Amino acid sequence: MAQKTSTTDSLFNSMNNDGSKGPITVFESPRFILTQSTETIKKNNLNVLVIHRFGDAAGNLGGGKTFFGLDAVADVYIGFEYGLTNDLNIDIGRSTIPTVGGLVSAQLKYAVLHQTSDGSSPLAISVLGQTGVRPYNTYSSFSDRMSYFAQAIFARKFSHSFAFQVAPSILYDNLPNPNVPGNENTIFSLSATARLKVTKLMSVVVDYAHPFSSFRNNNAGFSDPLGLGIQVVTGGHVFTLNVTNSRAVSEMNYLSNTASDFGRGQYRLGFTISRMFDFNHKEKYNPK
Repeated sequence: MAQKTSTTDSLFNSMNNDGSKGPITVFESPRFILTQSTETIKKNNLNVLVIHRFGDAAGNLGGGKTFFGLDAVADVYIGFEYGLTNDLNIDIGRSTIPTVGGLVSAQLKYAVLHQTSDGSSPLAISVLGQTGVRPYNTYSSFSDRMSYFAQAIFARKFSHSFAFQVAPSILYDNLPNPNVPGNENTIFSLSATARLKVTKLMSVVVDYAHPFSSFRNNNAGFSDPLGLGIQVVTGGHVFTLNVTNSRAVSEMNYLSNTASDFGRGQYRLGFTISRMFDFNHKEKYNPK
């Protein structure tokens, strides 16, 4: 009798499977709190994402009057990631963040190299490219609504419990964000993410990004995005509960315009729900 595969097993199988000599799964999800991971969705699999950022938990805009941010919304992202091949994904998404007129984005993500269990490849490497358009607010031209983002992600699973990645990136806004004198159109950044498993299905995640920007260094009010969270795998879903100072979900928004600071109480509760659908398996009708 064939062994039945659980929904949790199916979720793990939708990534690059561990094998005695083949590629291993470095992370359980293609997304963390801020950054993306090296993992890709397998061919003909669809990952549906819902990412929510609440309002400030404390500070002038938080506290009891907004039920510590739960009555307010900073950003909501709904996205779809589809596996064209095991290593190539196409993603589309919609972010509601009102300060820049929302964002509609499209992305290609490619797994260049997989870490292997026999040590022949010590790293996993993925690259991605995004383009985004802001559909609302007033802009002088359609071109001013556009932003572009490219990133290379280098990850390694050091043990069963601990994995780490770094991700250099470049962001280009046709119109600087925010659009003030002296701000740059182009921003280089470096992200770092650490994941520590505390049980088989639960992990602690730390996610950080640093934009290299003379404008931000010389002007008060900007902060580096930082997120702390717990990631749980629950029967076909990956659920991440987090706290972050970033109001925005998309890299094209939070790298250029994070002005919230933990020290001023401008941090917020957020969550990510990832649900995988496998279109490879076709059940045959078996009448009793």
